[in-house]
Amino acid sequence: MQAIILAAGMGRRLGEFTADNTKCMLEVNGVRLIDRMLTQLSALDLERIIIVTGYEGSKLRQYISSRFQDLDIVFIDNPVYDRTNNIYSLWMTRDYMEEDDTLLLESDLILDDSILHEAINAGYPNVALVAKYQNWMDGTMVRIDDEQNIINFIPKKSFRYEDVPYYYKTVNVYRLTKEFCRDHYLPFLEAYIKVLGENEYYEQVLRVITLIDTANIKAIPIDSRWYEIDDVQDLRIAETMFATPEEKLRKLQHSFGGYWRYPGLLDFCYLVNPYFPRKRMIDEMKANFESLLRDYPSGMGINSLLAGKYFGIRQRYVVAGNGAAELIKCLMENLEGKLGVIYPTFEEYPNRRDSESLVIFRPDNDDFAYTADDLMAFFSKNEINSLLLVNPDNPSGNFIPFADLIRLITWAEGKGIRLIVDESFVDFSDKGFENTLLKNELLESHPSVCVMKSISKSYGVPGLRLGVLASGDENMISRMKNNVAIWNINSFAEFYMQIFGKYETDYAHSCALFRKERKEFHQELTKIPGLRAIPSQANYFLCELTGGITSHELALRLITDYDILIKDCSAKKGFHDGKQYIRIAIRNREDNHALCKAFMDILG
Repeated sequence: MQAIILAAGMGRRLGEFTADNTKCMLEVNGVRLIDRMLTQLSALDLERIIIVTGYEGSKLRQYISSRFQDLDIVFIDNPVYDRTNNIYSLWMTRDYMEEDDTLLLESDLILDDSILHEAINAGYPNVALVAKYQNWMDGTMVRIDDEQNIINFIPKKSFRYEDVPYYYKTVNVYRLTKEFCRDHYLPFLEAYIKVLGENEYYEQVLRVITLIDTANIKAIPIDSRWYEIDDVQDLRIAETMFATPEEKLRKLQHSFGGYWRYPGLLDFCYLVNPYFPRKRMIDEMKANFESLLRDYPSGMGINSLLAGKYFGIRQRYVVAGNGAAELIKCLMENLEGKLGVIYPTFEEYPNRRDSESLVIFRPDNDDFAYTADDLMAFFSKNEINSLLLVNPDNPSGNFIPFADLIRLITWAEGKGIRLIVDESFVDFSDKGFENTLLKNELLESHPSVCVMKSISKSYGVPGLRLGVLASGDENMISRMKNNVAIWNINSFAEFYMQIFGKYETDYAHSCALFRKERKEFHQELTKIPGLRAIPSQANYFLCELTGGITSHELALRLITDYDILIKDCSAKKGFHDGKQYIRIAIRNREDNHALCKAFMDILG
């Protein structure tokens, strides 16, 4: 058997990364693609390796010749690489394809070592490695039958999103016998080039052969890691997928989202409602997708009206933000004097302030629990102008009930302190909506209170980037509206606020389902040795690790062995005495059970 690597392309979409080298010279985590591929091929029993070069071909040939002298490598130069495609590069290897069975690869692939063995040991003479369609995949798709026969190759122009449950993506790794190449593939390849030209893809020929039912190629679905690198985003994803465990964890933690790019990853780090929105609401959003995509959103006037309608408060009391983060930044930058903060907490607030302006309260207990009385006692002795309360707090899940919160508000007013309450998770508390401060009468009677709420978290729509700030201090709200962009909310987020009222019953039901799941999840967590789950009124648990493993070690094991991402709290401010804490989101029953099983495997 021989291997053929197609490496003539220019890789224009990679910009500066391929300005003076072909794609396979790209480094992924310090290793060039061609080095990785040739090293993998050197472990196989191959007679030779044929590499078709083109763009910056002399550099590639010189580089390979100096590093892989023990391999029998044949170079074929495609001098018209800039006006042909891989169909012509493959055609240039036709004499070799008639002489021996071929393992065909494209040079912009990064693969697990096992994948090439799967192709060789598949048990069929002619195979195409395929993977179940994921949303990051682009290029040629296939459909297969129950016997793994490829029944159709789907080119880009024939791709239908409604059919994606049936699609597999070609991995661009094929095993082809010399008989198949001589008697079937190469005659069609020659005819196709003569009729349709050289600027095509070799999969098109396989499609033609399949349509007349003589292909005899089996599709071998794989689950191993692989990625095709066409642009800089692909490069970043490949670097994460194929990083060392330590580096993979670091890269994911510093991505701050976008985890839909990593199929199979279970995200227990970011905090959203697993039960809302429901399918009918999503379907309504989909039905209006094109007009929302093509039309401008409204300005702040309309969006503050929608936000007021959403929460049942007056328009003049509320400002809508591109996520709570936009409003937090604006609010923190416009506060004067000292800010009281409870640590540990959601650090987006204090990180927007000069550290010298912070007055910090740290609960003196292992649960990081505190009451309204604790806050009043501490901040009565420490002069502040504003006080931040995340309620329920993040990451502890500590919660101050509504009656005590009113006492705290009254105390703060008497001291001339502006109280900022972030109630992003309050709907998950045991009494749910009864605990909210988003009420006209309360905002009017206590204008020094500011209420922040992230719609992303409790409503399960973080991709829309929505948040609100409400206050009876109309001058402050007016200043905030002037400080954000007029079109800070996109059309999808605006439409979501517009239609939410039809789905309020669904939302209330989702919160009830969530509280039930939280209780069951906590009971399951209490059975895991070496882990202490602190009771929470939010959609997450802060957990202390008591069995000797560090939070970093546990996070590393979970991402490496189970593809599960959790929040390692070791870098957060406010933790003390060297104790180890993690924060885990509460997801649905299936996902939560999977996490508990992983915990038991590691800790039990």
